[in-house]
Amino acid sequence: MPVVHPPSLLRDCIPAAMAGLISVIVNYGGTFILVFQAAQVAGLSAELTASWVWSVSIGVGATGLLLSWFSREPIITAWSTPAAAFLVVALATTPYAEAVGAYVVSAAAFVLLGLSGCFDRLIRLIPGGVAAGLLAGILLQFGIKAFSGLSVDPVLATLLIAAYVLLRRLAPRYAVPGILVLGLALLLAQGRVDLDGLRLQLAAPVPTMPAFTLNALLSVALPLFLITLTGQYMPGMLVLRNDGFQTAASPIVAVTGLGSLLMAPFGSHAFNIAAITAAICTGREAHEDPSRRWIAGVAAGLLYILVGIFGVTLAAVFMALPATFIATLAGLALLGTIGTSLAGALAEPRTREAALITFLAASANIQLLGIGGAFWGLVIGLAAHAVLHARLLRQGASGAATTAALPTGGTR
Repeated sequence: MPVVHPPSLLRDCIPAAMAGLISVIVNYGGTFILVFQAAQVAGLSAELTASWVWSVSIGVGATGLLLSWFSREPIITAWSTPAAAFLVVALATTPYAEAVGAYVVSAAAFVLLGLSGCFDRLIRLIPGGVAAGLLAGILLQFGIKAFSGLSVDPVLATLLIAAYVLLRRLAPRYAVPGILVLGLALLLAQGRVDLDGLRLQLAAPVPTMPAFTLNALLSVALPLFLITLTGQYMPGMLVLRNDGFQTAASPIVAVTGLGSLLMAPFGSHAFNIAAITAAICTGREAHEDPSRRWIAGVAAGLLYILVGIFGVTLAAVFMALPATFIATLAGLALLGTIGTSLAGALAEPRTREAALITFLAASANIQLLGIGGAFWGLVIGLAAHAVLHARLLRQGASGAATTAALPTGGTR
């Protein structure tokens, strides 16, 4: 009888852990500059800015780690990117203490939403084809940017793309970790990652007493809540559903809302379930076995906590990586999810047209009333599905009536 050797624990964890690392790099390298821009607009001191970095990083890391560990699913959390973009404008006219008060109110609203269970019922109402089309549309731009780098930094982009294709042929599990290592090696060899000025310094959280005003409630807290709900929580939960994970939304909303509430006095504006960076960890590229992908969530959580401990130091390292490297790495890591989402969106002929409309609307990244493209893509897709589905129902009813009117039995 042949002896069956259990897989090495290290070998089993590497792909998922590397997926977690890539999601962290993409998050800091791609969007964290918005936090520094908002802090600059608000006129925050270096100490308050470091506290913001500390609070949002520790909060994201702790909630993602705990949710992934207890659910055994890759629950990737992140700060609200559209909310950070909103704050770049809002903090120009809102005193910082009032903004912190708005953070507290928005976070408390998410705790109540999570405890109510309403969000779970809302998610279940979204048809599968529409959800897949929305996710594919959101991620499409990242796939395109993976190849647009060929005209900006051809050597780096060519190496990453060629290595990805080759590794997908020879060692599929290690394709994404492989291009991460090769890309960093090339950047170091070219001297494009400057680590000479790196000094590890512990971050010191600085609390700010919240101030609650009607103006901040209406101009900051309410938009912050709506932007985070529609731009982060909704697509984030659809990412999980698209890859077959069925964790209830309510605990995720409640836990991240509670974390945001605790960290708000230290500067954290909002954190939530991730969408784009989550897709790096929930698909096959993270691990062939879905039951092992939760390791990516734990790894990402630990890395976020590490960055938070050292304040702006490590965040600055990730942000110093070339934009082409970040964009190409993210796009290639998301290729599998984009393909799976498109296949799911177009699989059912009956709902294909509504799913395609959702995909195109989400790809257009419509910006209206201060709300991002994910929300409007979903609204347009659901409206199209409702109209087309109603048409199909009427046709079905008409066909049934015609069939009922036909004579039964033999012929004359």
